[in-house]
Amino acid sequence: MTPIDTFINRFQLTLPNDRVNQPLHAQKTAAVLLPIINKPNPTILLTERASTLRSHAGQVALPGGKRDPEDNNLIETALREAHEEVAIPPNAVSVIGQLPPLQSSSGYLVTPIVGVIPAGLSLRQNPAEVASIFEMPLSHVLNAQHYQPLDFRRSGENHRIYFYPYNGHLVWGLTAAILHKLALHIT
Repeated sequence: MTPIDTFINRFQLTLPNDRVNQPLHAQKTAAVLLPIINKPNPTILLTERASTLRSHAGQVALPGGKRDPEDNNLIETALREAHEEVAIPPNAVSVIGQLPPLQSSSGYLVTPIVGVIPAGLSLRQNPAEVASIFEMPLSHVLNAQHYQPLDFRRSGENHRIYFYPYNGHLVWGLTAAILHKLALHIT
């Protein structure tokens, strides 16, 4: 069994261990794609957002965005956004499932869609949205010990965010939370 087959089996055969600790209040929905590149040692594709964006500029992110009215479902949203941002052809993605949605600080309920893409795709970033594309080994992402928690209090409520330094990049916020949920889901 290849490493990607092992991951898919573990992902699809594990029930979510996620219990929502607080109610989700978002009225707006969005989706991101967790594009796992099928290599002998699988990787996850991440982006660095363009510095010219008015929200989350320069942050590490997964391809994705808000649901458009013409999207039939959140899988279509994630695939459309991944195509717009980094030119992943929707028909090249083998969707294997999704993680429970998370609420973003900007009020969106974000659903992570997990998909496998072939190695060697000709990817290019949309410079209006993405400054760069990079990969992180799936084995690193799935090691929950790499995530550093930071607890804080805002508006009278306790919050926890995660940081994940990797190869000159700092993954944090919603992206780190999604990757951490993936790691917890698999382990």
